[in-house]
Amino acid sequence: MEDMFRLVDCEEMFSKRCIWVNGPVIVGAGPSGLATAACLKEQGVPFMVLERAECIASLWQKRTYDRLKLHLPKHFCQLPNFPFPQHFPEYPSKNQFIDYLQSYARHFDINPRFNQCVQSARYDEISGLWRVKTVATCGSVKNEFEYICRWLVVATGENAECVMPEIEGLGEFKGDVIHACEYKCGERFKGKKVLVVGCGNSGMELSLDLSNHNASPSIVVRSSVHVLPREVFGKSTFELATLMLQWLPLWVVDKILLVLAWLVLGNIGKFGLKRPSEGPLLWKNTKGKTPVLDIGTLEKIRSGDIKVVPAIKRFSDGCVELVNGEKQDVDAVVLATGYRSNVPSWLQEGEFFSENGFPNGWKGKVGVYAVGFTRRGLSGASFDAIKIAGDIGQLWKQDTKQKKHRTIACHRRCISQF
Repeated sequence: MEDMFRLVDCEEMFSKRCIWVNGPVIVGAGPSGLATAACLKEQGVPFMVLERAECIASLWQKRTYDRLKLHLPKHFCQLPNFPFPQHFPEYPSKNQFIDYLQSYARHFDINPRFNQCVQSARYDEISGLWRVKTVATCGSVKNEFEYICRWLVVATGENAECVMPEIEGLGEFKGDVIHACEYKCGERFKGKKVLVVGCGNSGMELSLDLSNHNASPSIVVRSSVHVLPREVFGKSTFELATLMLQWLPLWVVDKILLVLAWLVLGNIGKFGLKRPSEGPLLWKNTKGKTPVLDIGTLEKIRSGDIKVVPAIKRFSDGCVELVNGEKQDVDAVVLATGYRSNVPSWLQEGEFFSENGFPNGWKGKVGVYAVGFTRRGLSGASFDAIKIAGDIGQLWKQDTKQKKHRTIACHRRCISQF
């Protein structure tokens, strides 16, 4: 009898609902999802935004370090139809950007469904609709939902999951080991020897922050890297590149950027920073790797406050052995090893998205779209959002004119949201 009551309790804790969305489902409430939602609202198209966290822009709110600022000028980072406040600085801080996103959601009345972790999304060829299954947990109660829609917009972005590298001996290392997503401030590492694994923008900036808090950072530079000044003669390097690309071929712009970088930064090769054979823009386009925009790290490397070391061979109890045979005592390790897309784990679609979780363009077949995967930052996400909303808006208006009613086959009670 007791076992039977346990079964009944379990059944009561796990409820299921089927929900019809009269418009697209947008997966992700970061900048990409918010931009798409706002553009759809401008088109008069209803939508549903699903977010696995309990807030918008969870990457920015929960997994970024305190000193973070936008790496590009604000006018390259604003979302469609809503500029940054005029009093914001040229490079807004993390908290200012979060405030901006929250204002954006309020302005366009975007109200995501939070705590909705997408388990799967598949296209039903019989009905011609998408079925998006989620699990929401509230205390001890689990709720399973299935959202039915004609269009699916994947807006989970390039940085959904942390990349944790496999390094020999790391599991047995006795010191602190954290991913960059857990790093907030260098104060906790004061007086410690810290190894930063990864030399992208995050790795370089975390090393600078550690040095500013009187830690002794070493940064692992395993392969070649492009480092450019954030500004040249008071002008954003990115903005200069954008302007030059309107008149000059990419390879010429690359040459000019490298000359400017040499004039401002000097020869970085003598510090252990080897540049790739491709220019910075070609490197970005072909390898998907973003050049580092220097905000002071190189000066610390020159002074010896930050040490550049080669790749890691293995960790032991309290030290690290490098591939050149050198051994260093280490108190803590920060893995600035980046993020990856998690789309292949839940999207049941074999053509549009590749195995590494990146789409082939912004529009796939059977009503699936992708926003924020172009490796062009916030400006690329905004551009995608405008195109996607325009495409869906046109289809929506055609359907509205035709006034056709769609019949949905579903084994569960289906609740319309509009």
